[in-house]
Amino acid sequence: MRAVVFDGERAEVVDDLEIRDPGPGEVLVGIRAAGLCHSDLSVIDGTIPFPVPVVLGHEGAGVVEAVGAGVTHVAPGDHVALSTLAGCGVCGECDRGRPTMCRKAIGMPGQPFSRGGRPLYQFAANSAFAERTLVKAVQAIRIPADIPLTSAALMGCGVVTGVGAVLNRARVALGDTVVVIGTGGIGLNVIQGARVAGASRIVAVDTNPAKETSARLFGATEFLTSTDAVRDVLPTGADHVFECVGRTSLVRSAIDLLDRHGQAVLLGMTAPTDEATFLPAAMFLDKSILGCRYGSSRPQRDIPRYAELYRQGRLLLDELVTVTYPVEDFAKAAADAGRGRVARGVLTF
Repeated sequence: MRAVVFDGERAEVVDDLEIRDPGPGEVLVGIRAAGLCHSDLSVIDGTIPFPVPVVLGHEGAGVVEAVGAGVTHVAPGDHVALSTLAGCGVCGECDRGRPTMCRKAIGMPGQPFSRGGRPLYQFAANSAFAERTLVKAVQAIRIPADIPLTSAALMGCGVVTGVGAVLNRARVALGDTVVVIGTGGIGLNVIQGARVAGASRIVAVDTNPAKETSARLFGATEFLTSTDAVRDVLPTGADHVFECVGRTSLVRSAIDLLDRHGQAVLLGMTAPTDEATFLPAAMFLDKSILGCRYGSSRPQRDIPRYAELYRQGRLLLDELVTVTYPVEDFAKAAADAGRGRVARGVLTF
């Protein structure tokens, strides 16, 4: 079968990948669509260290082909969106409703794939850039069949991360003010999460002025090309600032733009050794810096909620998909994403 494989030096589309049958508690999914996220590119450029060879992709949707023993919540033929969280379901964090903190979910990746007799790793417990993938039952979330799979794929990462950061982690309240730094796939979902939450002002910041139209479509009330201009719009600062780029200088900017009691939420992926600086004295006005993994989400709860918001017209999914590419055009899709030409490119099988 076809898949995108990274061998440590380059990513290429292969057609000879094999996958084992599902075991107990596992689901075999035929992938129909997979979003190309910057986290995939970060594996290729080394920002996210990961063992190789690895099958890339972690934002996918498809159709269940087979289930292992004990799986009852999905069946062959069901449409599913895939989560990257392979939580154990029984540890203290899972029991508290915090599966993003499950150590099993963050542990060493499995190797359900093989090529020429050699095992390959699975990225983010998912590997959606393959015609078929194998996931834990908890990762397969059934969705209505009337949601286009090219749109549904994005719920598995960009939507749960961005919207979840607003609703689950920051808990933006009605009337709050929000600044979103970076309006790529994650930033647009933060913007629409703030809109759903009822924020009174949503200020989008991006150095690319061409992104204003999409930012306003998703709910931005203002669009700026520099963080320096934010105080002209919000003189006392913002209740919430989301850094969605992963640049240490912007982490500092996010903190500096906070009002009293404000929260800076860090979503952008920096290199593991990067360091950011800020003025500790500025934090004594009850300000906070919040990390956020995967939108602090509970995918089996959140993704069906987002699916229903989409069906009600309150959550935009189709509009996130800038371009679809056949998987054979992965190199072009990666180049477009790397140059910021797309909000989200989607690979199709």
